[in-house]
Amino acid sequence: MEILLSIVIGVVGIAIGFAIAKQLERKKASQTIKNAKKSAANIIKEARTEGESIKKDKILQAKEKFIELKSEHEKVIMSRDKKMNDAEKRTRDKESQVSGEIAKNKKLNKALEAQLKDYDNRVEYLEKKQEEIDKLRNSQIQQLEVISGLSAEEAKAQLSETLKDSAKADAMALIQDTVEEAKLTAQQEAKKIIINTIQRIGTEEAIDNCVSVFNLESDDVKGRIIGREGRNIRAIEAATGVEIIVDDTPEAIILSCFDSVRREVARLSLHKLVTDGRIHPARIEEVVKKTRKQIDEEIIDIGKRTVIDLGIHGLNPELIKLVGRMKYRSSYGQNLLQHSREVAKLCGVMASELGLNPKLAKRAGLLHDIGKVPETETETPHAILGMQWAEKHGEKAEVCNAIGAHHDEIEMNSLLSPIVQVCDAISGARPGARRQVLDSYIQRLKDLEDIAFGFGGVKKAYAIQAGRELRVIVESERVNDEKATNLSFEISQKIQTDMTYPGQVKVTVIRETRAVNIAK
Repeated sequence: MEILLSIVIGVVGIAIGFAIAKQLERKKASQTIKNAKKSAANIIKEARTEGESIKKDKILQAKEKFIELKSEHEKVIMSRDKKMNDAEKRTRDKESQVSGEIAKNKKLNKALEAQLKDYDNRVEYLEKKQEEIDKLRNSQIQQLEVISGLSAEEAKAQLSETLKDSAKADAMALIQDTVEEAKLTAQQEAKKIIINTIQRIGTEEAIDNCVSVFNLESDDVKGRIIGREGRNIRAIEAATGVEIIVDDTPEAIILSCFDSVRREVARLSLHKLVTDGRIHPARIEEVVKKTRKQIDEEIIDIGKRTVIDLGIHGLNPELIKLVGRMKYRSSYGQNLLQHSREVAKLCGVMASELGLNPKLAKRAGLLHDIGKVPETETETPHAILGMQWAEKHGEKAEVCNAIGAHHDEIEMNSLLSPIVQVCDAISGARPGARRQVLDSYIQRLKDLEDIAFGFGGVKKAYAIQAGRELRVIVESERVNDEKATNLSFEISQKIQTDMTYPGQVKVTVIRETRAVNIAK
C-alpha cells in the first residue's frame, strides 16, 4: 500500500512538474515574442530613416544631373542657332552674288545678240561674194578650154602626169646623190650602226641566255609559290640561287640566272612542287636537293652518251661531266653541246682527209669549248681555261694545244690546232647556226624572194649568201635601165619596211638583152 501511495505521489509530482514547465515555456515564449516585436519595430524605424536619407541623396543627384543635361542642351541649341545663322548669312551672300551674275549675264546676252546679228549679215555678204567668184571662175575655165582645146579633166591629167615624171626624176637624182654621199661616209656611219646594233641587240641576247619561262596552269598557283609573306619564293631563291620574277604575265613566271644548270634545277623543282601541291620551305629544300642530284646524274649520263656516240674512249670522268654541262649552255644563241658535237665530227672528217688521227681530232673538237662551262666565275679566257683542265686530267699535248689555240690565244704547234679552229668557224658561221633556227632561216629566204616577185616585170629572184643578197632578173622588154634602177630601190625599201633581219641585204637587179642568130 505504501508502494502504491508513493507511486501516486510520484505521478502527481511529475504532472505538476510538467504543468510548471509548460507555464514557464509559455512565459518565455511570450517574452521572446515581445522582444522580437520590439527588435522588428527598431529595424523598421532604422530602415525608414535610411530610406529617407537615400531618397534625399537620389533626389539631389537627379537635380544635379538635370541641371547638367539642361546646360548641355542649351549649349547644343546655341551651337545649332549659330550654324543656322551662318547658313542664312551664306545664303544671303549667295543670293546677292547670283543676282549680280544674272545682271551681268543679261548685259552679255544683249552684246551676243548684237554680235550674232552682225555675224549673220557678214555671212550673207560672203555668200553673195562666193556666188560671184564661182560664176567668174566658171567663165574663166570655159575661156581656157576654148583657148587650149582641152577639157578641165584632160588638162588636169596631163599636168599630173608631167609633174609625176618630173618628181620621179628629181627623186631618183636625189637618191643617187644621197647614195654617193653615203659612200663617202660609209665607214664612219658603219661604226655608228654597229655600236647602235650592239646597244639594241646586246640586251636581247642576254635575256635569251639568262631567262627561262615557267608556264602555269592558272594564275592562282602564283600565290602558292610566293607563300605567306613571301617565305616560299625566298626559300626557292635561296635553295636554287635563281631569281624568280612574278609579274603580270598571264600563267607564267620568269626564272633569271646566268647559270643555266641552276635555272634548269629551279624549273624542274617548281614543276615537281606545283604538280605535288605541297609548297612550303621544308618541302622546297627537299625537292631542290633531289632535283640537283637528278640533274647531276643527267649531266653525267649526257656526257657518257656523247662520247660513246662519237667513239671517244678513255675520257676522264670530270671531263665527261663538263661535256654534259654543255647541254645547258648556249653561245651566240647556239647550243654549246650541239656545236661541240658538230665540230668534233667536222674535225674527224678533215683529219681523215689529211691523213691524221681522226679519233684524236674528234677528241680535240669535242673538248675545245669546255672552258665555257665553269661552275664558278673566272676571268680566264675559255680557251686557256679549257686547255688547263685538259692538261690537269691527262689529255695529250696535241689536244691541249688545239683547245688553247682555237682563238689564237697561244701559238699553234700541231696540225690538229688549225683543224679545230677552222671547224669551229665553219660550225658557227654556217647559215642558220646562230641566233636563228633552220626553219626561220629558210622562211626568211623565201620571204625575200616573194617580195621581189611582188613587183611587175620580175622574171626570176634568188636569195643568195645566206640571205645577205637578193639577185633579181627582170624582163628586158618590160623594164628599161631607168626602171631597173627604180626597181632596185623600191625592193630594198620594201624589204626594209616589211622584214626583220640581221645585218644588211644587198639588192641586185639584172637586166639582160640578148641578140641570137643562127648561121646555117
